[in-house]
Parts: sequence; C-alpha cells; structure tokens
Amino acid sequence: MSEVLVPFDDVIASYDPALGLEIHVELNTNTKMFCGCPAVFGGEPNTQVCPTCLGLPGAMPVVNGKAVESAIRIGLALNCEIAEWCRFARKNYFYPDMPKNFQTSQYDEPIAFEGYLDVDVEGETFRIEIERAHMEEDTGKSSHVGGSDGRIHGADYSLVDYNRAGIPLIEIVTKPIMGTGEKAPLVAKAYVSAIRDLIVALGVSDARMDQGSIRADVNLSLAPKGAGGLGTRSETKNVNSLRSVERAVRFEMSRHAGLLDAGQSVLQETRHFHENDGSTSSGREKSDAEDYRYFPEPDLVPVAPSREWVEQLRATLPENPATKRVRLQEDWGFSDLEMRDTVGAGALELVEQTVAQGTAPQAARKWWLTELARRANDTGVELAELGVSPAQVAGVQALVESGKINDKLARQVFDGLLAGEGSPEEIIAARGLEIVSDEGALSAAVDKAIADNPDVADKIRDGKVAAAGALIGSVMKEMRGQADAGRVRELILEKLG
Repeated sequence: MSEVLVPFDDVIASYDPALGLEIHVELNTNTKMFCGCPAVFGGEPNTQVCPTCLGLPGAMPVVNGKAVESAIRIGLALNCEIAEWCRFARKNYFYPDMPKNFQTSQYDEPIAFEGYLDVDVEGETFRIEIERAHMEEDTGKSSHVGGSDGRIHGADYSLVDYNRAGIPLIEIVTKPIMGTGEKAPLVAKAYVSAIRDLIVALGVSDARMDQGSIRADVNLSLAPKGAGGLGTRSETKNVNSLRSVERAVRFEMSRHAGLLDAGQSVLQETRHFHENDGSTSSGREKSDAEDYRYFPEPDLVPVAPSREWVEQLRATLPENPATKRVRLQEDWGFSDLEMRDTVGAGALELVEQTVAQGTAPQAARKWWLTELARRANDTGVELAELGVSPAQVAGVQALVESGKINDKLARQVFDGLLAGEGSPEEIIAARGLEIVSDEGALSAAVDKAIADNPDVADKIRDGKVAAAGALIGSVMKEMRGQADAGRVRELILEKLG
C-alpha cells in the first residue's frame, strides 16, 4: 500500500515534531573491543575473527583500554558526566550478524551521561541534550545476494561477514529534541555534522559515513500542535550521509502526518532509508528494552576510571570545532560563504596547515578549493587523500610570489606533484617551467606580437590600452606561458608609446 504524504508546510501547521538521534561511532583502535583481532576496515570476509569475537565456548573477553579512553574523551567533549563505576551488560537477540546471539553493551550504567552539544541552524542555537554515551561492540555484516536492492526480501541467499563483529563502538543517544518546528530536518543534519566534526577533532575515529564508521539512527514522532508530550516514534536505521539524515526526517514527518490525518496509528517500528528517492520502508516492529532481556555481563569486571585519569584526559581535548571555525574565520577574514565552502569541501584543516607554513589564507584557500578540489573530484578521492601536502601547496605559492612561476605554470607543478616527480623546485627544473626573465627574449616576443597584430597595435597607439590584453595573450602563447605578464604589458606600452 502506497504511503500518503502530507506536504511539509501542512505538517508544520498541524503538528510539533520531536527528534531523537542515536549515533554509532566505530573507534579507530588497533584491535577489537574484547579480543586481539585487528579492527580494520575491509579484508577478506571472516579472516579477522577469533573464538572470542565469534562467541565460541570457553572464550573469555578482555576490555580494550584504548576504547575506554576514547569513550571518556568523547563523553568529556560532549559535556557529559563520567561514571566513577560502570559495567557491561548482555543485550540478547537472535540475528545472523550477531555471532554470540547477544551483544556486549552497556545498559543502565553507561560510562558517560547527562551531556549536551550546541548546534547553530540559520542563526538560531539549539542545545541538544545528551542522555548517554555508552560502549559496546559492533555486529557483523549481512550481504543479501540476488535481489534488486540489496535487501533480504527478494534475495536468493545471504552471506555473513564477521570481520566487523566486535569492533569497538560508542553509541551517543540524545534526549527527545523538542521545539525545532520547521527546522527539525536541519537541526538533525547539523547535530550529526557537529558530532562527526567533534569525533574527527578528537582523533578517535575516521568518521567515514560512507564506510559505516559513523552511522545515525533517526527517531521521529509527531504530536498535535500545542498538545505537548510525544507521539509514537519510528526509528530509521543506519542513515549514512548528512543529506540523508535531513531527507529521512522530512519524509517521516510527512508520512506520520498522513497516518495521523487519516485517523490511523503510527506503528513503533524500525525503518529502512532508500537513497534513490529519500523514502523509508518498514523494517521490523521496534523492540523495547525489556525485550532484549538485559543482564550484567558475567565475564567482564566493572570499569572504574579514576578521577585523576579523567582529568588527565580532559586536558587532551582539542578546541571545539565550532569555536575553532569562528576563530579561524575571523583570523582569516573569510566571508560566511567562503568559510562554509571551505568546510563543505573538507579543506578547513588543509587550509589551516597551509597557512601555518606561511601562506596567506586566501591563497591557500584558492589552491585547495579550485585546482586541488577539482582533481580530487575527478579521481573520486577525498581532498586530504589526494597526495599533495599543505607544505607542498605552501611551497608552490611561495614560488608564485617570488616570480619564479605564475598560476598557470603552478598548475603544471601540481601535475608533477601528483605524479610523484619530486619537490616543486625539482619539477620546475625538470619540466623547464621557470618564468623567462631575459629582457632580450621578452622584447623579441613582444616585437613579434606587434608585427603579427598591426590592427591591435594601432588601437593601443590610439589610446585604447585595454587592447594590450590581446598582445599579452600572443606573447604568453609564444613563450608557452612562461613570461611575466606584468613585464610583457610594460614592454608593449613602452614600444607603442
């Protein structure tokens, strides 16, 4: 049966939305949460497993100390209280991607709780209250083969890879987010973006949404306008991009309103998000906590971080990313649009590191957001993975400013850097890219351009100085872009009076 969707403006006119966001962060520890198996992305299926993460009889888990440290640092960055004593629990459910038939998690005693994170949306600040940030292990991964959309329905068979089972996770759970109104989709997107930025700044995860190392579950409910309270929620699982978080909220708001307007009830269930059209579809009826039959994990001792250790970790926290962006924008003199584009391109840290090498902020931004961003897009890689370092960009810009090369020649230097041909200076020497400063050669090239373009020369003699651009172009072409355009213009005007 097709969904009845209410236009977004009509939803806002009749209902108040409430959000709840659960973000799962895969930590970048070397090993898994409770065993020594490598915790790396990829690998041949079922090669990064052992008796412990497979839950074989007699295998005993041991807590990963680095994961606990990362959990505490995340909690502190989210303004949470850090528990003096907490423990793990078994979350029991039966599903093929959970080899033990239970997940080792935390239930009523999380390591971090009662925090908050402020996010800005269109000039309005929303305080997102954090209920908890707890430690757990990831599940395996099921692949459904033979269907049209990768779902289990319609598939011929399924394969399970347990390499991911046991990877350390931190789950960050908000309290109900009220009062967002028409900005609900944007608030959800901004919050997930802020969490991702914070995780990257902490260095505890690569936070790659495309690889599943950070995933968002989006809870949404609607209540009649002004009624207060919460409606029945749906939970859209494993949304893996910022744009999709916003789209999932919009779709669910319209879908819920369609059901409520028709006098029907919203089913408390999990939903699947579809990237192709931004819709969701029913997954399974949502379980409550009691359905998981939580009980304390008998094979693990409690975790009791000392207050001294917690304060030592607090001292390692980086500057809040949002605060840092405001500071850098002011220091660099960027407009709001320039800063937004720099952040959106994933170039903020790269520009900052280039500026630290002595490059002017606008020059650093120019190279990263134009020439290098285009090349990254063409090759399908992240800007930071392109293979050009901030130090190299600073070196190229310094050569431009010294007059040794110009912007056009600099682009060829970047070609050489990407091809691994050495330093910028070595590439200039090997490719013969240095600007010609020989006055005799420049003068001869200008004389030839004047002789070849008498009509243009006459215009310049008559006072139409703007026409010099055509002659400059001819000289630059003759000298393969290796002439100083400023000096060429001076010579043209000198020769033509």
